[in-house]
Amino acid sequence: MQREEVRYEEFAKEFLQQLPRGAFLSLKGTPDNTMTIGWGSIGYIWKKPVLMVMVRYSRHSYKLIEEAGEFSVSVPLDQDLQDELLQCGRNSGRDMDKFESFGLKKDPAMALLDTPVVGNCALQFECRTLLRQEMDPTSLDEVIRETAYADNDFHVLYFGEILASYIQK
Repeated sequence: MQREEVRYEEFAKEFLQQLPRGAFLSLKGTPDNTMTIGWGSIGYIWKKPVLMVMVRYSRHSYKLIEEAGEFSVSVPLDQDLQDELLQCGRNSGRDMDKFESFGLKKDPAMALLDTPVVGNCALQFECRTLLRQEMDPTSLDEVIRETAYADNDFHVLYFGEILASYIQK
């Protein structure tokens, strides 16, 4: 495996274009877990490069990200991983090892993290949580609340400092 470090903003456009189609959010656990995300953002806050991801309270990943305080986001650029993204979104890591079950390569992080990355993906971000922000339903736009949270299963927003960003070949 060959890794080429890149500046996070060099691939921000590609990240944002792929995100609606899915990316993998991975977390350290027993077993390690990965889930599909379709919402998030990337930018520059507090004089740091930051990636924001969202995890619902009901997800197995919520417990893991709370415990670990770190996460990775693996982005398939030219890889066709739609089936794997679909399966990781439909199945819970409470019930299985998703890396093993769906043939995802689990690679170690490049930075000083315990969280793995999905080696099948070209673009990798490794992050340390800087801020955990619970959503305040009373502050949320009513249309968004009705369409995205009719079941009251809200997200927690995790703002992670990007410690490493690279292309994996």
